[in-house]
Amino acid sequence: MNWDDTTGTPGEERLADPAAERLVGSVADREDQAVEAALRPKDLGEFIGQEKVREQLDLVLRAARARGATADHVLLSGAPGLGKTTLSMIIAAEMGAPIRITSGPAIQHAGDLAAILSSLQEGEVLFLDEIHRMSRPAEEMLYMAMEDFRVDVIVGKGPGATAIPLELPPFTLVGATTRAGLLPPPLRDRFGFTAHMEFYEPHELERVVHRSASLLDVGIEPDGAAEIAGRSRGTPRIANRLLRRVRDYAQVKADGLITRDIAAAALAVYEVDARGLDRLDRAVLVALLKLFGGGPVGLSTLAVAVGEERETVEEVAEPFLVREGLLARTPRGRVATPAAWAHLGLTPPRPAATGNGQQDLFGA
Repeated sequence: MNWDDTTGTPGEERLADPAAERLVGSVADREDQAVEAALRPKDLGEFIGQEKVREQLDLVLRAARARGATADHVLLSGAPGLGKTTLSMIIAAEMGAPIRITSGPAIQHAGDLAAILSSLQEGEVLFLDEIHRMSRPAEEMLYMAMEDFRVDVIVGKGPGATAIPLELPPFTLVGATTRAGLLPPPLRDRFGFTAHMEFYEPHELERVVHRSASLLDVGIEPDGAAEIAGRSRGTPRIANRLLRRVRDYAQVKADGLITRDIAAAALAVYEVDARGLDRLDRAVLVALLKLFGGGPVGLSTLAVAVGEERETVEEVAEPFLVREGLLARTPRGRVATPAAWAHLGLTPPRPAATGNGQQDLFGA
């Protein structure tokens, strides 16, 4: 069981995120963070999934320990909830080093970063979540810190300003990002090891659910774990959140044991269907199919039809629908796929014929 939490500096307030309000959202809320802290694996041996990443990272850490040196800087990319924060903590544990956790949005000025770097101990791991959102001045300071373990602190302003070099102890930076393409090449190239976190297979999520159920002292049958895993969107964080809700249902409506039927009934109450779609996902598909005949339809029009903001539909609902092959983005607008019609049990409209006997583009 592995997942990230949404990190930040103490007292940092986050803006409301529509994804954080969904049962199948991959953004961690405060409840998730509290539970995840208790369920996180402590070493690579306990970490489930991401086989290639684990194997490669194990070699990097073992080699560093054999040399008696700090590990290379590590960049972890991938969707929220796949294990980036967990891996950063495992890196620190495997190296026997303390870890400092902060996030890109919390570092607004180069001085913020300089204060953090200057207080690091030798060998310490600095975990920088959402590294792509760090300010540009701080980013440029980070180049030198990563490469030469040195920063130049500017004292004064104008012609009288002086750069004072500040030597840093060797440290390991672990950067995490959900959008690796936004990282500038000079920053990306300074990481000695880069890994991309993939979505989990259902059998891996079953292991995640079983492990979490054991730690939470929840009775669960193999078919119950499979039912939860199949609705978890390939994301351990979502699997653990669904497990907690199904546990509540089993305790109130049954004898506390999670079976396939109990899991299915519980998730029906929470409007999470067999493919992991929730109310918003289905609302988008229903509007696209019933109101617009499967499309194409513009994003703004689709958002108005479901009563949501354009950004909510585009950033919260669409990515999973596209990944599941239920919706396609085209130059003409959003189009439903045959799988979407089948999933909702609807029949696609018959293609209209043009005067020359060819199908109309709208019905094609």
